[in-house]
Amino acid sequence: MQSDQTNLCPVDGEIYLAKAFYAPPEADRLFADFYRTLAWQEEEIFIFGKWCKVPRLMCWYGDHDAVYRYSGVEHAPLPWTAALSAVKARVETMSCYPFNSVLANLYRDGRDSMGYHADNEKELGFNPVIASLSLGDARLFRLHHKKRRENLDIVLEHGDLLIMAGALQHHWVHALPKTRQIKNPRINLTFRRILPADQPNSNL
Repeated sequence: MQSDQTNLCPVDGEIYLAKAFYAPPEADRLFADFYRTLAWQEEEIFIFGKWCKVPRLMCWYGDHDAVYRYSGVEHAPLPWTAALSAVKARVETMSCYPFNSVLANLYRDGRDSMGYHADNEKELGFNPVIASLSLGDARLFRLHHKKRRENLDIVLEHGDLLIMAGALQHHWVHALPKTRQIKNPRINLTFRRILPADQPNSNL
């Protein structure tokens, strides 16, 4: 991370927030581009012993070998688009960390959500760095400490960049809760580094 960023996590991890990482005009352009051009699809995941529809649209892009498996589903990456590659390069400069893939989520309204989870798959390494760019309507991002019964709420707005690092995924789970508020679509791009199969516990 750049040295001028403040860690927002009270304990057991690192969270950094760059407000308006993309200013409104550029964020507007990116949202319109990604909403129109990315290969959005509805998926099912295996959870609690059964297959369930994911309450959002998703797609996975990255280097050819950045295969990612979670919730019983294996994701082979689509090739980088020029726009995604440009955003990745800018996020890498900000985070001082290289990424080789991005999971894109489209939340169509307030009913679309993400349940509590940790990004702790072995392909991500021991202390993964996750960079999350928000485009579109503001949504609440909530973190919950596994042992301390402590919550941390962050409202992610149009153009904001959130970075999770350190031991965060060992001690916290995070979610994007449903809301009864009227919400317009939101796109979230979570940049990750998938490690080679023979190096599952290493990080740069």
